[in-house]
Amino acid sequence: MATRRLLGAKLCFDNGLQTAEAEAEYLLFHVLALPFEEARRYQNRQVTEEEAIKFLHLLEQRIQKRTPVHYLTNEAFFAGLRLYVDERVLIPRSRIELLIDDPEGLAELVPASGVKNILDLCTGSGCLAFALALLYPDARVDGSDLSADALAVAKINQQRLKLEGRVRLVQSDLFAGLQGRKYDLIVSNPPYVPRSTLAKLPTEFQREPALALDGGVDGLILVENILRQAVDHLTPHGCLICEVGDETEKILRNKYPGLFLEWLEFYFGGSGVFMIDRQGLWQGLGRESRLGMGVSK
Repeated sequence: MATRRLLGAKLCFDNGLQTAEAEAEYLLFHVLALPFEEARRYQNRQVTEEEAIKFLHLLEQRIQKRTPVHYLTNEAFFAGLRLYVDERVLIPRSRIELLIDDPEGLAELVPASGVKNILDLCTGSGCLAFALALLYPDARVDGSDLSADALAVAKINQQRLKLEGRVRLVQSDLFAGLQGRKYDLIVSNPPYVPRSTLAKLPTEFQREPALALDGGVDGLILVENILRQAVDHLTPHGCLICEVGDETEKILRNKYPGLFLEWLEFYFGGSGVFMIDRQGLWQGLGRESRLGMGVSK
């Protein structure tokens, strides 16, 4: 019944659990305070009248207000972590998670032996910062964001995961509040949605903070600044990994063909995530300086 109602409402599940059936089941198990990942184990669990009322209330909010499911439950899952989320942050869904989860992914691309300091730029809920801290247990991690609201959410997750001693949260407009700091690895999932695309997104995406999505006219306003400034914050052998999505990847490739970007491939055949080391970044920016993407010396 619940699945049919969600389908009939023509909702968007792309920033949720991808299917109506999964979202209905997840909301129910949230009400029952049972682990969603062990759904089969509890499939014969009886639902009380009070629980049924709570479940129907959440279902109505999902349908009538088109509130994303993760905002209704105030939790999201990322790289094996259970995180607190609310409307102050983007719902965690970075493709970089796939690199973190893959034993032959990020840990092979960037071996732990060479990583002592990491930056998660535009950290939001802190999902990447905390996952990276666990993947690289000997590294210190900075998670920075312009939004004080987002950092308040990240602080909740930092405390829940007991990572106060290893992850530092910093309010910063990109690198402005990180002067003098250098990193072996900079990872970023910045706002990169072109403004024309942003205006057409389903209501569920409109519920998320625009600051976390809006990439300017062509989606590159923050990405270009990250490329310009990252050189000054990378160690000699450091590298930058940045997510830009499929649409903005095409725009970036066409606009700056001289950049030495390695587009990482995923099992679904797409990319949307590039990697570049400091040397490649320096050389590439030198080639592109005539197009307005210069770099300070």
